[in-house]
Amino acid sequence: MLVHPQIDPIALRLGPLAVHWYGITYLVAFALFFFLATRRLRHEPYASITRPAPWTRRDIEDMLFWGVLGVIAGGRLGYCLFYKPAYYAAHPLEIFAIWQGGMSFHGGMLGVIVAMMLWARRRGRPWLQVTDLVAPCVPLGLASGRVGNFINGELWGRVADPSLPWAMVFRGAGDAPRHPSQVYQFLLEGVLLFVLLWLYARRPRKMGQVSGAFLVGYGVFRFIAEYFREPDAHLGLLALGMSMGQWLCVPMIVAGAALWAWAGRQDEKIQAK
Repeated sequence: MLVHPQIDPIALRLGPLAVHWYGITYLVAFALFFFLATRRLRHEPYASITRPAPWTRRDIEDMLFWGVLGVIAGGRLGYCLFYKPAYYAAHPLEIFAIWQGGMSFHGGMLGVIVAMMLWARRRGRPWLQVTDLVAPCVPLGLASGRVGNFINGELWGRVADPSLPWAMVFRGAGDAPRHPSQVYQFLLEGVLLFVLLWLYARRPRKMGQVSGAFLVGYGVFRFIAEYFREPDAHLGLLALGMSMGQWLCVPMIVAGAALWAWAGRQDEKIQAK
């Protein structure tokens, strides 16, 4: 049985400034997105698009800026609305206290979707063409965030059989061995989803199919991982014995499957417009 190493959440102190590991993982996530997105421009159809203008590195820089805003705003609002609506309704000013923690992936995803929709409209590009570019570049960033969760010793897993070789005791969660669910999510939603989606996107697909595959893939992997992750203490398990994370994944999977099927039926000439 392993014991979670007690790692100082502050990676570096510069006078009054404290640099947290979790903040560093966000920076790593954004850097990974930029690196992968610039290479995604070499894939079809992006390498040969000329209307309304060819895709460039500057487009990726602008998308990253809009995406960062979407992640932060959507992630925070999603956490407040999905996980603690009553509390933040009574303490609305604390919504802006991001440094206290509390971010939601599903809210961040919705924030990025809105941000990319606005960016696509400003640039005159098809919205699904934009999201198809973005989707394969996201999972490794999510993996980076799970590293931050593990370093902080937060979002630990449910109680595990003591005979499980990698069962781990997390300080603050009692003496019982638990699943290191952050590692599970790192591997499933991060590494595995990236490999599958990157390979899938390398071949020509109908516009929207890569985005649909991301929604289905993340939704399924997150749904599975939630069986090993301790539910939020103030929520517990909801209807049908499912966690909030699982319930949020259900519409994600349905929407992804519907988008993938719809995109597959679209005419190639319509796709090119």
